[in-house]
Amino acid sequence: MERNGTQSPDCPGSFPYVFERFPLVSLSTDGENETSPQKNKTIPTGCMRSTVTFYLCYLLCLALGLACVVCVCLWNSRWRDGFAWDGSSRQFNWHPVLMVTGLLVLYGYGAVVYRVPLTWGQNKLPWKLLHAALMLGSLIMSILGLCAVFDFHNAKNTPNLYSLHSWIGITAIILFTLQWGVGFAGFLLPCSPVLLRKLLKPIHVWLGGSILLLTTAACISGINEKLFFVLKGNVTYSSIPAEGVLGNSLGALVVAFGLVVLKILSTIQWQRPDSRPGDIAYTPLQDEND
Repeated sequence: MERNGTQSPDCPGSFPYVFERFPLVSLSTDGENETSPQKNKTIPTGCMRSTVTFYLCYLLCLALGLACVVCVCLWNSRWRDGFAWDGSSRQFNWHPVLMVTGLLVLYGYGAVVYRVPLTWGQNKLPWKLLHAALMLGSLIMSILGLCAVFDFHNAKNTPNLYSLHSWIGITAIILFTLQWGVGFAGFLLPCSPVLLRKLLKPIHVWLGGSILLLTTAACISGINEKLFFVLKGNVTYSSIPAEGVLGNSLGALVVAFGLVVLKILSTIQWQRPDSRPGDIAYTPLQDEND
């Protein structure tokens, strides 16, 4: 299977075998090909630094996402009486858990799956399917999160979609639904025209990042709104009780997670080589082998 080389001024020369297996930039020197003997090769300092930086960011992304899930589950199980599906406040507790876990963390993990060097130089189809599956799981969890809060509001005769938090959140989910549907039709169906894929690609990438920003804003505003509601009685938010500290910490983790994901997505050197500007290859689903 052939690899497409990508030149970089910061990384002249070729990587040793381990860096060919885990590349951040796939390179070859002038006059050399992939079958020529690899002699006296050294790892370029710039490429080594880029590789280490990527893996640090990726591990940080995984850790921050896990921390977000742990915090939101701990908050609602310890301070908000746990979970149920009976129209009570315990049903509402599913809303933040499902939204943070699905619409934020799982969405972020799905967004950066193409950046993992293990996916490079291999058949792209399995990673496309993984990307689509992660996003579908995120969408399903988001819809369940909406059902939880709508059922709770209807049981309590509380109006739906009255706050800025709800407006941002529902906008993100609507755009996400359209994004997934159009992405499935445009990038996974074999009958999708190549021209359509070329037109959709930049829109798909831009909208994906925009949805992540909207999701981050919705999570932050939702956390703040929830803290004001639950800490307005005997315990005031301004006294910084333990629940308030946990809620604020969750908000900080959400912001940090969103920033790290955006950093991974926006760094061109960390993009899959066939997806970089000027080197984009579009092939039908049954012919995916890049």
